[in-house]
Amino acid sequence: MNDLKNKNIIVTGATGGIGHSIIKKLHEHGVNILASGTRVEKLEELKKNFNNIKTLKFDISQSENIEAFIENASKELDDNIDCIVNNAGITQDNLAIRMNLDEWKKVIDINLTSTFLMCKFAIKRMLKNKNGKIINITSVVGHTGNLGQSNYTASKAGIIAMSKSLAMEYAKKNININCISPGFIKTAMTDKIDEKYKESIISKIPSARLGEPDDIANAVLFLASNQSDYINGETLHVNGGMYMAWQSKYLNY
Repeated sequence: MNDLKNKNIIVTGATGGIGHSIIKKLHEHGVNILASGTRVEKLEELKKNFNNIKTLKFDISQSENIEAFIENASKELDDNIDCIVNNAGITQDNLAIRMNLDEWKKVIDINLTSTFLMCKFAIKRMLKNKNGKIINITSVVGHTGNLGQSNYTASKAGIIAMSKSLAMEYAKKNININCISPGFIKTAMTDKIDEKYKESIISKIPSARLGEPDDIANAVLFLASNQSDYINGETLHVNGGMYMAWQSKYLNY
């Protein structure tokens, strides 16, 4: 995918496990990267490990500052954003009857509203350049639902529907907007899961294993490249067949 060389790409949530793999994969293909996240020490580590990478500390919960963030990121990338990967997000799990309004709103505001604003202000820049790609990271549970995650699943399902609408609005302007829907991926978060519960999860995955962060990074690489130019408003499922199995079980496909 040599067409990615010297492309300017923003990656949010760059300081997590999946974010780090996305950065590594893009760097291997000569991309000019603007990485953002909340952990300064991790951003410094990225700069140390990957030459020619730029970083901006930013918390996407600060929705009122997202327009300024996109403007600053654009300046760092010579006023040209070719692609943005919206990878940042949070969970705050609870059963519905125990979930307070703050827990609901915080997840919706950060995962859905802030992603919308990232898309909105990135699209404004892309319209000037007459092209661009947006990749929104969602989740398999945005399709299936999940116990104790009504806020998180709603936010991820919302991103999927929102991305389709944005794709309809801006496809004629040469802007591609797609989603990647990861399943259960090996990260620091899944490392903390009880082994018995982890076995239960794996039993529901046809591939019989958890995914690797590189599986998501490879999907990002494809959707960011020219090879995906005729793909718009779609969701690329990277979950070892977990969603397919869920459809087969519950929807009689």
